[in-house]
Amino acid sequence: MTQRGPGRALAMLDRLERWPGADRVIEAVQHTVRSLPLGAARDVLHGRWLGHPVHPLLVQVPIGTWLSATLLDVLPGVRRGPRALTFAGLVVAVPAAVTGWADWAELHRQQQRVGVVHALANSAAVTLFAGSLVARSRGREAAGKALGMAGLSLTGLGGALGGHMAYRQASGANHAEYVAHAVSSGWHRLGELAEFTLGQAARRHVDDVPVMVVRESDDVVHVLADQCSHLAGPLSQGDVADGCVRCPWHGSVFRLSDGWNLRGPATAPQPAFDTRITDGAVEARLRGTG
Repeated sequence: MTQRGPGRALAMLDRLERWPGADRVIEAVQHTVRSLPLGAARDVLHGRWLGHPVHPLLVQVPIGTWLSATLLDVLPGVRRGPRALTFAGLVVAVPAAVTGWADWAELHRQQQRVGVVHALANSAAVTLFAGSLVARSRGREAAGKALGMAGLSLTGLGGALGGHMAYRQASGANHAEYVAHAVSSGWHRLGELAEFTLGQAARRHVDDVPVMVVRESDDVVHVLADQCSHLAGPLSQGDVADGCVRCPWHGSVFRLSDGWNLRGPATAPQPAFDTRITDGAVEARLRGTG
């Protein structure tokens, strides 16, 4: 049987992921986004309060309204509906873009390369729909419909690129979700208590799943899944302070006692383990499986 490689579209996207030509621009934009004095609002934009990114939720509105406007354009005599729908999509496109840029700034470079093209396609679509609204308001319905059709085409391209980022590159996914399915029930030995230095993170494995172990005292040990829920960064290499660990990759902060994400960009908590000390050895059990 002949083995086929990826389709042409996937091959182009794979090349885009590896293309470093725009990296200097990407670095400058990333620095600008990260430097904005957003404070606690940054976590709101990431969607920590929601439990998953806000951006995919918001983009449904422009896509839906603009698609509906285009469908109404094929009906004779319909004018006010497409105008209202186009306007509604433009209004919601603004916060959708803001949340998208906030998430984009905390991605891997390969994801950011695709994300820049995704943003350019969507920006061009917004421009076309804005032009469509202006043309319609001036009575130039044919031009408004044409601009809307062009805008919808670019919206489709932007959506396809966003889907590639979400489903092929796992942008915004919970990278620690697999832990509950990969760890068997019961207690697992992690090592002698004396092996773990007070206040320092160590990396061990439970059923081949990497975990981070932090010894707080002679009778208190914390264990969390080691791969950060944001983009699988190694928490055991992060800073431990004030009962929390900070991911070394993108700065997400998790509480050691229960894995709760206190600061983003992570929107999901870390799987936490119950611990006990038996005959001088540290044992761990995935919380909720006992």
